[in-house]
Amino acid sequence: MTIQWPNSRSKDYAKQRPITAVHVGAVTCSAMELSPCLPALLSPSPSPPSMQCCSKLREQKPCLCGYIKNPALARYFKSPNARNVAKSCGVPIPTC
Repeated sequence: MTIQWPNSRSKDYAKQRPITAVHVGAVTCSAMELSPCLPALLSPSPSPPSMQCCSKLREQKPCLCGYIKNPALARYFKSPNARNVAKSCGVPIPTC
């Protein structure tokens, strides 16, 4: 599976926020940093998250609300698989 990031061909392009990197404290928020988590997030029969995935998820923890609120990313970060990955990694899902 692949993530379809917003593009100008999308009919909802004008409504979507761009996916950009922003700084939150000492962390640069970039959803692409979580690419090691894709097998655990997107697979119909997900594998457990890797150690690299969990490390990146902990590193990006201050950014999770921004990802959840971003219409282009929310469906990935609000999915049951995302909750399972966060739980497996010991990272609480924030209430935003």
